[in-house]
Amino acid sequence: MRGLTLKQTPLYNLHIEKGGKMVPFAGWSMPVYYANQGVLSEHIHTREYASLFDVSHMLQFKILGKDRIRFLESLVVADLEEMPFGSSTLSVFTNENGGIIDDTVISKHADHLYVVSNAACADKDLAHIRTKMGEFQKKGGWVDLKVIDDRALLALQAAEILRKLCDKDISDFSFMTSRFFNIKTIESHVSRSGYTGEDGFEISVVGTSSQRLAKLILGYPSVHLAGLGARDSLRLEAGLCLYGHDLDDSITPVEAGLSWTIGKRRRVEGGFLGADRILSQLKGGVGRRRVGLIIEGAPAREKSEIYNSSDELMGKVTSGGPSPTLNKNIAMGYVKSGYHKSGTLLKVKVRNKLQDAKV
Repeated sequence: MRGLTLKQTPLYNLHIEKGGKMVPFAGWSMPVYYANQGVLSEHIHTREYASLFDVSHMLQFKILGKDRIRFLESLVVADLEEMPFGSSTLSVFTNENGGIIDDTVISKHADHLYVVSNAACADKDLAHIRTKMGEFQKKGGWVDLKVIDDRALLALQAAEILRKLCDKDISDFSFMTSRFFNIKTIESHVSRSGYTGEDGFEISVVGTSSQRLAKLILGYPSVHLAGLGARDSLRLEAGLCLYGHDLDDSITPVEAGLSWTIGKRRRVEGGFLGADRILSQLKGGVGRRRVGLIIEGAPAREKSEIYNSSDELMGKVTSGGPSPTLNKNIAMGYVKSGYHKSGTLLKVKVRNKLQDAKV
């Protein structure tokens, strides 16, 4: 990383003040854990109480213009047309071969689509969208892209804390919906979603107000800061994919177990990149499937080989490590179809030794 200037989020000084162990991540200086806590402690605290994560490195942008839905539906598998205003959905950008360019969360509002995607994919996502947008505009489509680079993004895993802080009742604020409101006078865009398996919120706020908001949230003793380390182990426990590991541009949504992200209308009409291959897989099946594994013995890390009971190679692990909640070692990976059903007994090679594993 020598000679590379890392970007800093608006909360960088707070991370330093709180003893954040800063590491390079996707071109950003990010906390992997905090002093006197550590990854394990932060993981357990998130499960038992509440944590605040800085995810300002994520790419935030808006799609604008009267043809914004038609345009974005040409790039993602979601049914945006049928989504009500104020709702959010997980979706994926696909390529011409049906592979996943990136996973993303899209929120639909009356005059724009608000999109959040991965920091590590930011440059390639924007290049892809801008290329396709240019083609769309040449055909007469009215659409525009605005990158949001003046706002921080905070992930809070605690509904009761937000309820105390915000200026209106949120009892009807359901999962995968989004709203604009003030949190102690701080104008915010809030979506009820997260990446830990807990009931969480992602709060987009002007960068200059983010430190004040973070300190207000941390004023509640039950809330601790948590870093990238706990975020990774928490999402693995929840069976959530990490792009570049569990997803990439050679893996389709069907292979990844993400067929549910493909809208009913889209399954009939298609119209997104790679639709022919993806829709044929929905009908005819695939050769490999993403699975979750419980491992007996040492942790099985990425690239560990997966075998069946006859010692035939079935696939590879894409993410793996200890589960503090289950007190067992767990993993995620891809196996040959037919071996993906819950309860299937397999083996994983760790340090050249085969260990028992179960889907």
